[in-house]
Amino acid sequence: MSSYFEFTNPTKLCSGKGAIDNLEYELEMLGVHHPMVLSDRVLEKIGTLAVVLDALSAMQIGRVFTDIPRDSSIEVVNRIAEEYREFGCDGLVALGGGSVLDTAKGVRLLIGQNADDLLELMGCECLPKGTAVPFVAIPTTAGTGSEATAVAVIKNPSLHIKMEYISQQIMPDTAILDPRMTVTLPPRITASTGMDTLCHAIEAYSCLQKNPVSDAYAAAAVGLVRKNLVKAVKIGSSREARMALANASYLAGAAFSNSMVGVVHAIGHALGGVCQIPHGDAMNILLPMGMIFNKKVCRDTYGELLLYLAGPEVYQATPKAKRADRTIAEVIRLRKRLHDITGLPVTLKEAGADPAMFPDVARTALNDGAVIVNPRQVTYETVIRILERCYE
Repeated sequence: MSSYFEFTNPTKLCSGKGAIDNLEYELEMLGVHHPMVLSDRVLEKIGTLAVVLDALSAMQIGRVFTDIPRDSSIEVVNRIAEEYREFGCDGLVALGGGSVLDTAKGVRLLIGQNADDLLELMGCECLPKGTAVPFVAIPTTAGTGSEATAVAVIKNPSLHIKMEYISQQIMPDTAILDPRMTVTLPPRITASTGMDTLCHAIEAYSCLQKNPVSDAYAAAAVGLVRKNLVKAVKIGSSREARMALANASYLAGAAFSNSMVGVVHAIGHALGGVCQIPHGDAMNILLPMGMIFNKKVCRDTYGELLLYLAGPEVYQATPKAKRADRTIAEVIRLRKRLHDITGLPVTLKEAGADPAMFPDVARTALNDGAVIVNPRQVTYETVIRILERCYE
């Protein structure tokens, strides 16, 4: 761990029962009068979007856009930015999972930098502040942590890859976590997004840019997942468990936005772009094997995480030399419980991956920025070996 580090978390957090009722006030404080509301068709159909629109009943909404796919693309972002300008909007409200929130980040980037095509901003990680675009994020899954990150993952369909945009300029001004937004999440998606949170936290706690502040956020997130994920999967109506997972997702997001992630995410992004494996499913499948690969240099770090992943009794009863292995075993045990309850895939074969595409996945993964801060050097052979061992 470096003796010098930086940590940024400028997003205001509004978390708890009835948090969504503060949305109009938060927008007014940001100077927004005609917000564009982004969401997706599913949330519109099940009534979640209506809750947000009701909270904005006294405000003149500039535009509501719900045609956002599961894996949003550069083309979608460009189209929304065009409509933002056309309808005279002056701020963004994004309601949804990672795809919707990352789409909003892309739109904010385009408007803020006065650009028309997101490809124009590819590779620019140190952009000037640009035009102010107020942005409130309301996550409906407890997994991506996008409401607290300076990262957006947006698909480039022509190249079959997921592109990462990293900039402090895309972080939301405010994140609203309300249990009403996640109680309708099905058990399987709850499990998948919860394992995404766990992966964010574990990789944030162990990668090369880790620091004392990101460690504190990540460790807290791991503890919340341990105590609440299975309960939320089994009892979806538990607002206590839902709220805890939403907070865990935010904490893990803030952690990895500063310390970054590693080989699990690099391969996971590639599997999403090349094989269309849902991100949370990929994290669930890859996490144990990624930890096994990194254990050579992360033994002590993984050993520390046992305290948060299994509790003080298990931590104290486990010899120090065996704590890292026990931590990985606890991840595998949690994964099995979720598989037994929901059918969440634990192998790439179950997820429908084609081994013939593994070379493409490996090449794509090696071009992902996450490999740079992984604690062990990642090679093409490393990625192929992990993929093969995760297949069945």
